[in-house]
Amino acid sequence: RKMSDFKSSKDTEAVTVITEGTTISGGIRSDTALDVKGIIEGDVECQGKLTITGQVDGNCSATEIYVNTPRLEGNLDSLGSVKIDADTIIIGSITGTSAVIAGAVKGDIDAVVQGNIAAKSLQVNSGAIIEGFCSMKYADVDLEAFFE
Repeated sequence: RKMSDFKSSKDTEAVTVITEGTTISGGIRSDTALDVKGIIEGDVECQGKLTITGQVDGNCSATEIYVNTPRLEGNLDSLGSVKIDADTIIIGSITGTSAVIAGAVKGDIDAVVQGNIAAKSLQVNSGAIIEGFCSMKYADVDLEAFFE
């Protein structure tokens, strides 16, 4: 058999890569998955998975979003999951079917959360689903003294 007989369908999935050292001034739209290792100064629209390890200054929409960068200012709108890695700060709202947030978000989150929540404050609206442990360990309240 030839090696080409063993290729999976994932091998044919196209990915647009914005390499490190590349800056795009203006928005970008991609019909494929998009891996941003460089800088995009503008909105990003992607028909596949959007992976950001570089820098984006703008709103992002994609089928699925993964962010691992120190800071992103803009809204994230996903048709699927949104994953925010540790040490990542998002200044903007997040919309998706699920969210895994290991970093910090200053903005609204409209999603089903599967995972633990540690926050200074938390508001859970009617219809929201949270599966995991919830702690307000960052709150400026001495709980021991509060319940004495």
